[in-house]
Formats: sequence, C-alpha cells, structure tokens
Amino acid sequence: MWDDAFPSFLIGLREGLEAGLIVSILVATLVRAGARSRLPQVWTGVLAAIALALSFGAVLTFTAASLSATAQEAFGGTLSVIAVAFVTAMVFWMRRSAPSLSGEIKDKVTGALGMGAGVLVATSFLAVGREGLETALFLWTTAQAAGESAGPLTGAAIGLVLAAALCWGLYRRVLRINLRKFFTATGAVLIVIAAGVLGYGLRDLQEGGVLPGRTSYAFDLSGTVDAGAWYSTLVQGVLNLTPTMTVLQVLGYGGYLAVVMTLFVRGVRDTAPRRVPTGVPTRVGTETAESAEATDATDATDASAATEAGAAGLPAAQPTPAPRRRPAWLVPVAVVTVPALIAGGAIVLGRPKPAAAETVAVSDKECGKGFSAPKPGRQTFQMHNTGDKTSEVYLVDPATNAVYGEVEGLAPGTTRALVATVAGGTYAWRCVPSSGPAVTSKAVRVSGGGTTQAVVPVSEQDLSGPLRQYRSYVDKGLATLVGQTRTLAADIKGGHLGKARADWLTAHLTYSSLGAAYGTFEDFDQKINGRADGLPDGVHDKDFAGFHRVEYGLWHGESAASLTAPAQQLATEVEGLRQAFPHQDFDPSDLPLRAHEILENTLQFELTGDTDEGSGTNLATADANLAGTRELLTVLRPLLTTRAPHLLPTVDADIARLQTLLDAARHGGTWTPVAQLGATVRAQVNGATGQLLEDLSPVPDLLEIRKSA
Repeated sequence: MWDDAFPSFLIGLREGLEAGLIVSILVATLVRAGARSRLPQVWTGVLAAIALALSFGAVLTFTAASLSATAQEAFGGTLSVIAVAFVTAMVFWMRRSAPSLSGEIKDKVTGALGMGAGVLVATSFLAVGREGLETALFLWTTAQAAGESAGPLTGAAIGLVLAAALCWGLYRRVLRINLRKFFTATGAVLIVIAAGVLGYGLRDLQEGGVLPGRTSYAFDLSGTVDAGAWYSTLVQGVLNLTPTMTVLQVLGYGGYLAVVMTLFVRGVRDTAPRRVPTGVPTRVGTETAESAEATDATDATDASAATEAGAAGLPAAQPTPAPRRRPAWLVPVAVVTVPALIAGGAIVLGRPKPAAAETVAVSDKECGKGFSAPKPGRQTFQMHNTGDKTSEVYLVDPATNAVYGEVEGLAPGTTRALVATVAGGTYAWRCVPSSGPAVTSKAVRVSGGGTTQAVVPVSEQDLSGPLRQYRSYVDKGLATLVGQTRTLAADIKGGHLGKARADWLTAHLTYSSLGAAYGTFEDFDQKINGRADGLPDGVHDKDFAGFHRVEYGLWHGESAASLTAPAQQLATEVEGLRQAFPHQDFDPSDLPLRAHEILENTLQFELTGDTDEGSGTNLATADANLAGTRELLTVLRPLLTTRAPHLLPTVDADIARLQTLLDAARHGGTWTPVAQLGATVRAQVNGATGQLLEDLSPVPDLLEIRKSA
C-alpha cells in the first residue's frame, strides 16, 4: 500500500500547493482591497472545482468498470498517456509561471471586482479546476497501475493536507519557502514518475490490442528478481518498473525520460534568477513583505484620494434600491450539485443497460419461444423450462456454434436468469434435454456495433485425439515405471541403500510426471503415492505405503530388511496399475481440468514441503509436475490455439520462467530442499507458479465439453 502512495502523495502535494497558492493570492488580494464580502464567491468557485474533480474521478471509475476486460485495458492505457501529457504540461507551466503568478492572479481579481459575482466565482473555479482535474486523472491512472486504491488515495490525502498547511503558513507569513527550488525539485521527480506511468499505459494499450508487441519482451528478470520483495514492490509502486517489460515499454520510458528531462533541465538553467542588488524586492510565486507593503501603500493612497474628493464638495451618489437578494446558500449548492448530477448522468448513460428481462421458453419442443431480437448490450434472459426434462440451455451463434451464455441443469418448471453481453451478429437458443436430441430456435439478427466474447464449444469428439495421445504417453510412462520400481525393490533387497535412494528419486519423478491421469488410477494412486496425513499413526501406520513410505525409511535409517516388504509392495502395485490402465475409464473432461490442477497440488503440497519425508526432493517433484503439465498442454495446443491464440505464448513464457528457477535448485543429481531455499528464491518460485496457475485458469472453461455443437 505505502509503496503505491508516494506518487500520489507527490501529485497531491504539488497540485494542492499550486491550487492553494492561487487561492491564497485571491484571498489576500480581496482582503487588501477591502472586499472581504466577496470572499464567499472565491470559496464558491473552489467548491465547484472540487466537485468537478470528484465527479470526473467517479465517471472514470464507474465507466471503466462497465467495460470488458480488453476495453478496460485500452481505456486505462489511453488515459495514462493523457495523464502523462497533462502532468508534463503542468510541470513546465509552473516552472515558467511561478515568478509572475502573483501578479497575474491579482490582475484578474482586480478586473473581476468591477464585474458581477459570477466573474469572481469563475476566476477561482478556473484557477483551481485545472489542478483538480489533473489530480483526479493522475490518481485514477496510478490506482489502475497499483491495482488498488487505498495506497494512492491515502498518499494523495496526506499530500493535500500538507499542501493546505504550507499554504496557510505562507499566507500568515509564518513560513518561508523557496518556491522556485521546490517546484524545480518536485518537477524533476514527477517527470521520472510520469515516465513509469507512460510505460504502464503503453503496456495496457498492448494488452488491449491497440498497440503491437505484447509478447516482445526487452528483458525478463523474473528469474533473478523477486517481484514480491519489499524493494521490488517499492520500485514498481513508485516508478512502475517491473521485472518483465516489453520493448515498447522500455522505448517509451527511456525516450520520454531522455527528451523531457533534458528540456526541463535546460529550461531551469535558462530561467534561473539573476542576482539582484541587496534590498531590491523580488516575487517568487507569493508576495514578499516589500510587495505587500507597496500594495498597502497603494490602498492607502486610493483611500486618501477618495476622502479628498468628498471634501471638495463633489455630489454624493444617490442610494439606489437594494436588489432582491437570492439565498446565500443557493449558488454554492448549485455549483456542487450540478457537476455531481452531470457525472451521475454520464455514469448511467455510459453503463450498458440490461433490457427488461424477457422470458424464453425451454423444452424439447419449443426451445426459444418468446425470443425476439435484443438490443446490443448486457442482457438478462429468464429461461423457463416448460418441458418435462432437465435441460442445458445455450445462447449460440448458429453459424459457428460459439457460446455466449449458458444455463446448466435447468429442471422442469423452474426459471433461471441467463446474463450475456450481446453485440451485432446472429443469435439462437439451443436446448439440450437430458435425453433426446438438441433443439435449436429460429435465429435472430442483432444490428449494431460492439464486440463480445464467445467460446467455441468443445465436444467429446474434439478431445478424443488429445486423449489418445495422452493415454499413449501415460502407458509408456507406466511401462518405464514398472522397471524402475523393480530395480528399486532389488536394490533394497540386496542391501544397496545408497543406490536405492537414487533409484527411488528416478522412479518417483516418472510417476509424478503423469499427473493428469491420477483421477483415472482409482485406488492405485493412494497405494502408490499416498501420504501419511490423516492416518491414525502417521508415518508408523500399517496402511502407510508406496513411494513416501519407502522414502521415509531410506532417509530415516531403516534397515534393508524392514524396507524390503514396502518396496516389493510398491513394485507390485505399479505392475497392477500398468495392467489395469488400458481398461480404466479416462474421462476426456479430465484433460482440461488437470492442466490447472497439477500445479495447484504442486503449490499446495510440494512447494510447502508438506510431502517431504526426508529426501528433500520436493523441487524435483515440482519439476516433474511441470514436465507433466507441459506434456498435457502439448496435446491440447491445437484446441487452445483456435480458441485463445494469445493464451499459449503467455503460458509458454510462464513455464520457461518457472523452469529457470527450478533448474537453479538442481545440482547434478541433488536438489536444494524447499526448507533451505532463501526467502527471496522461495518467493520467486511460489510467485512464478502462482502466475502460471492464473494464466492456466481459463483452460477448463475454454475446453469444457458442451453439447451445444
């Protein structure tokens, strides 16, 4: 949280100080002009500017939330680039305008005093509103980059409070600050931060498909830099530098920093104040004591002239009837309420509005009855089963069978809502009863633009080819495993325990690489690779058997005689599995599920050391699980390529990253135990595994067997 707070703290401090200085000058000018009665007009303009900034932030937040994931990336990236442009312009404007800011504001106030109240309200509103809008935009983009809002909002709040305190001190003349140096230093830091925001924005535009090069990495340091360490979090939160960056990100970051920082430094040198003789008053952003005295003298002269005019006998102005005054609260309430109402309207109009939910009949005879062409946007359909059979219901594109929404297990007489986003295209309902053929409704055409995500359905026939390939892989692995466990049993029976330890690891890794088939092995898996967890006597329980029972004995000093029976039992169970596997039922839907579950188990059991019974080879097992996942993805690749072409390059990069980390823990035939990994390395391995799991999570849904095709 706190690492994400610093950029927002700096923008809050700087923008708050800029706005505060302007308000201070406005107030001081009115006070010295004897126009204290006009101060409420200044505060009204300030309130309007604050309301506008808050409303603008609300529009950004809630409008973006209604977009699709890809559109959110593109929207966020675009606003990040705009925010960088605004901040850059603000930095250069303040560097150039600070010396004459006080004089410019006073001139505007002097002109406004001779006009109506609305002019002074507009003057303060415009003076503060720009800073407010810039702050709202920059906070939104930094919150997007951070992935949370608590840190950026906290940092901005602290910066604004500090800025208010500084402005009060300057106004009351109890504090002196060299504002030129302050704005120069903070400007340089903001340029560095803006370079990171630009890099993040470019990455968002790549993720949103607006810019190319999404998988063209300039560097990938995830294998050597711990993304979860405090220093990595700090650098990423403040500078938006990540262990992995694309070529476009690096070019944008470096190019912006080189060009803008050079121009900024050169401008600072060109506008550096010249040395002036002692006693000559200067102004930097706020009035000095000398200028204040000059203003007071001018006011006194004006007052004296007015008195003299009265003494000369000039006719006094005749009183005019007082105009009808509106309530004092009316304008402040209006200027605060109007931006909020406009923002609310923008949010409501910007959100996709579901049409009134229409009821659609579902049965094996009247599938889709009551369905009419919906309007584009997010729609809710009430699916009512009018038949006598439980049905699955799909909203599909009848030309491609792509699925836009589904309801499973809709019982007779029941109604359930189906929510789907509709864009321009052709749609139909497909009802698949528990028995009998599928029924497809008449297609309707939806006109309009927009895009929506659809899933091309997978059938058992689609998975039959990958299933045959994977069964062949498992069958070969089991044949190899039979020989390896026989060798292990012979080692132990002959008393060669040192050789048995090496052969145990070889056999165990072979079994661990077959993870996608565990659900098919029935009771054999518990007998071959069961754990002591849950057994009444733990590792000493009579039912503790298999690889981990032999591991415990080999690494806890048991004799060959006591281990001969468990080793022989292991070899026997493996032989039984080898003979049974060709006849076991391998559910095709297990394949996409296991693509995610293998590494879930790795993260839960292997990388915690939970399954270590003394060998310290959990990372070797994790390596074998990764090999099994890679093999599974190989057979699923043709199906995934046509359904999620951007998924596989990302997953491949994740696998390569994790493989590099695991290889670093292997030293010839030995492995570093999980418990002996440094905190940084362990965090890297866990983080890389978690990232791979996250990127694999769509696979089960993409390749779920649906009867809609």
